[in-house]
Amino acid sequence: MKRIIGFLFIFIGILSYGMESANIGVYNTLRLERGKKNYELMAKGIKNLDLVGLVEVMNRNGIENLVDSLNKVSKEKWTYHLSPYGVGTGKYKEYYGYVYKKNKVKLIKPEGFFPDKNDWFIREPYGATFKIDNFDFTLILCHSIFGKKQSQRRAEAFKIDDVYDYFQNKDKNEQDIIIGGDFNLSGRDEAFEQLLNHKDNIIYTLDPSIKTTIGTKGFASSYDNIFLSLKYTGEFTGKAGAIDITRGKYKETRKEVSDHIPIFINVLTGEDDD
Repeated sequence: MKRIIGFLFIFIGILSYGMESANIGVYNTLRLERGKKNYELMAKGIKNLDLVGLVEVMNRNGIENLVDSLNKVSKEKWTYHLSPYGVGTGKYKEYYGYVYKKNKVKLIKPEGFFPDKNDWFIREPYGATFKIDNFDFTLILCHSIFGKKQSQRRAEAFKIDDVYDYFQNKDKNEQDIIIGGDFNLSGRDEAFEQLLNHKDNIIYTLDPSIKTTIGTKGFASSYDNIFLSLKYTGEFTGKAGAIDITRGKYKETRKEVSDHIPIFINVLTGEDDD
């Protein structure tokens, strides 16, 4: 019963911000469309968000199945955007995707992949620009390498500030750059030092003490986060969190849904300060 109450409390908190705000999420869906997925449970976990960036999407069928389930469990109509191709190495490649409420969120334009000429990333980050009410922003998705050594993850994290700069400079009229995903590192890790010391006053929004991956007996690691600039994205309300979809059934959730839980931030949408 305590777990159910906690689950509902998160949703009440999300809903209480009103029409002048929105909830933007990020979710590692664990090879979406591979295996027997419980799309209904996945959809119920994110239906109170307005826009969700997805990593580990394996193909178009996976994201379409999720949208179908969102349309069934939610009173809203949902749609999606999928990166034009998958990225990775060898035969294993992943797409980036976004699912969002059609009546509230507008896709302005895809921004494409970070041009990784130096091969810094195993999967090049991808961005798309959206508008919710008066707030427009670019949401960049990352899924960092896990690798055999932590040094491999840190090498990618060390270059996230270059990703921020690329998308920040890509469109002089859009300064709200939000970077989210599964970094396979805590937001406190020293590898993010360059990003967090950026002149644009970039922060991680999710408290790294919140664990976002699911082990067999409980939550395991704080690998997922969302970074943004306080200099430009004053719309951020300071509210961020994670949604526990496990119902205390950790093994089942890992098998049927994902080994991560969704995370989100809350932003004001009444005014745009670009």
